[in-house]
Amino acid sequence: MFEVMMYDGGVYRSDELFELIEDAGGAVLQKTRSSQMLSVTMSVPAGDRGAIEALCKEIGGEVRRVPLAGTEVAVVGPTLGRHHMPHPICDIAEALRRRGAITVVMGLARGRGKKTAQMSLEERTVVEEYDAAVFMLGNFKACVEAKADMFRGVGVPSVLVSGPEPDGIGGAFDAVVSGVGRKASRMRSTEEREKLDEICDAVERVLEAKRASIGEDPLFAHPAEVKQVLEGYEPIDMCLRPAPLVMHLDGLRAKVGCAEHRSAIEGMEVHGRRLGDVCRISPSKIDDSSTVIRIKARSEVEQAGRG
Repeated sequence: MFEVMMYDGGVYRSDELFELIEDAGGAVLQKTRSSQMLSVTMSVPAGDRGAIEALCKEIGGEVRRVPLAGTEVAVVGPTLGRHHMPHPICDIAEALRRRGAITVVMGLARGRGKKTAQMSLEERTVVEEYDAAVFMLGNFKACVEAKADMFRGVGVPSVLVSGPEPDGIGGAFDAVVSGVGRKASRMRSTEEREKLDEICDAVERVLEAKRASIGEDPLFAHPAEVKQVLEGYEPIDMCLRPAPLVMHLDGLRAKVGCAEHRSAIEGMEVHGRRLGDVCRISPSKIDDSSTVIRIKARSEVEQAGRG
């Protein structure tokens, strides 16, 4: 059994940590460096957790459990304006990051107004590139209920966060957390921190349900295995963007242009098969600076091979 943990600390003696992870048979899922600080998300055998924790403490870092590691979550507000992008959205994104998720905060182009708010098809397809979405609405019940309907049918697990408890939105979201509306200050009190934990727990539950659904027809390869293959590709290895490879539950996001690098990625192999045969590779809907890789189910690959 493997456990996912995150190390936070300096780069000093970090090579010893990577060697220990490799010796234990584990894998580095995500590595982010900022100046002299390093954050490493790793998957290691449960029996070796003690040795990992001891080394992290010895080199001056700390390690913690991160149940959302290997996921990318979008936190969406009605607009990027000051009225709709309050502090709680940033606090929610940070709370999810502390549990291991990679988060992206975004606003809709035309989310203003109870009767005029809308979510375009392009915006919907962008949100559907992520593992899950958290939609943050405001303090007025009628406004929340009216706007909630435009998020109905989003093709990823979704959680609604709002001030009042909305009525009449059954089935629009996988989970609803009320009691968090717009406010002009950070969420610092005990009650507010508990609300952040409640939101993170809701995201964890909906992602666990998605993980269980994927497990019914397992992927041809684990995203971590595909990640290890892609790490040897020089344009990705030399990419200066933070986290050039971001893992999803069913694939990855590679932060290189699809038009330029698609043929090279398709020609790489995992378990003796071309990535082009076992993955769906497409440009990100945001722009062509990222490539979205979806790993096919094992049954789909086998069926295509028989055909």
